[in-house]
Amino acid sequence: MADRFFPNDLPPFVAETPSHTPTPHTLTSLLSLPYQSLASKLQAAALHLKQSVVSETWGSGGNCVKDYTLYTGVLGTAYLVFKAYQVTKNLDDLNLCLKIVEACDSASENSSRVTFICGRAGVCALGAVIAKHAGDERLLDYYLRQFKKIELPRDLPYEVLYGRAGYLWACSFLNKHIDKDTIQTTHMRPIVEEVITAGRQLAPKGRCPLMYEWHGKKYWGAAHGLAGIMNVLMDMELKPDEVEDVKGTLRYMIKNRFLSGNYPSSDGNESDRLVHWCHGAPGVTLTLVKAAEVFGDKEFSQAAEEAGEVVWKSGLLRRVGICHGVSGNTYVFLSLYRLTGNKEYLYKAKGFSCFLLDRAQKLITEGKMHGGDRPYSLFEGLGGMAYTFLDMIDPQVARFPGYEL
Repeated sequence: MADRFFPNDLPPFVAETPSHTPTPHTLTSLLSLPYQSLASKLQAAALHLKQSVVSETWGSGGNCVKDYTLYTGVLGTAYLVFKAYQVTKNLDDLNLCLKIVEACDSASENSSRVTFICGRAGVCALGAVIAKHAGDERLLDYYLRQFKKIELPRDLPYEVLYGRAGYLWACSFLNKHIDKDTIQTTHMRPIVEEVITAGRQLAPKGRCPLMYEWHGKKYWGAAHGLAGIMNVLMDMELKPDEVEDVKGTLRYMIKNRFLSGNYPSSDGNESDRLVHWCHGAPGVTLTLVKAAEVFGDKEFSQAAEEAGEVVWKSGLLRRVGICHGVSGNTYVFLSLYRLTGNKEYLYKAKGFSCFLLDRAQKLITEGKMHGGDRPYSLFEGLGGMAYTFLDMIDPQVARFPGYEL
C-alpha cells in the first residue's frame, strides 16, 4: 500500500505564530500562519485555480457539452464556481453558474442517468438551488419541475454514483437548500423501501442486515457500496426496524475492518490497499461521523476517529482529487472537527491542505503525483483541490461535495 501514498512527515503540531516579516514559502511556514492568514492564501489559490478550471472545461461557453456530470464534467465546474460565489458574493460567478447549468440541462435532457453526482438529478437540483440564490422564481420552478419528471429505471442499482441512493441524496439536497418539503416523504418512501428490501434479500443471514451488489461485487465504500447507501438512508424517515438494520450494517463493517483500521473495498476482499473516499477508510469515516450525529452512539464516533487515524497515516495519496486523492481525504478531518470540536483535527485538515498548496502542482508537473484522468474536474482533478481550499475558509460549513449535506 505504501507506494500509493507519500509518507506523512507532517509535524504532529505547529503552533500559529503571527509574523510581521515575510517568511520563505514552506510547508512549515504555511502551517504556522494564523488561520485567517492561511485562509486568505487558500482563497487566493482557489480563485486562481477556478479561473483555470473554467477556461479548460468551459472556455468561452460556446463549446458543446460532452460530459455534463458533477463527477468529471462541467456541472462540477458550476459547483466549484457556485462555491466561489458563496465565498466572495461575486455576481459574475453566479451568472456563470446559470449559463453552465443551462448547457448541462440541454445536454442531460435525454440522459438515463438519474443521480446527483453522475446524472440528471444533479443538474436539476443544483440548477434549482442556484436559481434560488439568483432570485429567479421562474427558473427555480422550471428546475424543480424537471427534477420531478425524472423516472428511475427498474434495473437501477442502489449505490451513490449511479443508483437509487444517489437519487435520494439529490432529494435531500433540495430539501436542505430549498425547503424541507420540496421533495415529499411520500415520493421518497417507496424508493427507500426498495433499497431496504433489496439489501435484506442479499444480506448474509445472521451476519450483516443489509448488503448490495454493484457489477457483481458487494462493495463497502462510499461511491458504490454500504458506506454510501447507509449515509443516504440516515437522512431518510426510517421505521425502527430499518434504523436497527442501518446500525447493524455499520457495526458489521466496524467488526470486520482490517487490523490496520482500514476498511475492505468489498465483502471478503483481503487487499488492504485503498484509502480513498470511494473505497476505504475516508468514505467510511464520513459515514460514521454521520451515524454519530444521527444516533448519538459513542461506538460510531470512536470508530470514526479510529478510521481517521488511518487517513492521517496513509492518506497523503499520490493523487490530487476528491474521489481518490488528498483533496477528498482532507474532508475526513474537517468532518471529525465538526463532530468533536477537537482542534487536532482542524490542524490535520490544515496539514493536508497545506501539503496540496505547497507541493501538489509541482509534484504533478514532475510526474510524482497523478493530476487525474480529467485533470480539471471536480472529483478527479484540480477543480476538487480548489473546492477543498474554499471549504477550508470556514470549516464549520465545509461539506464533501455530493456526499455530506
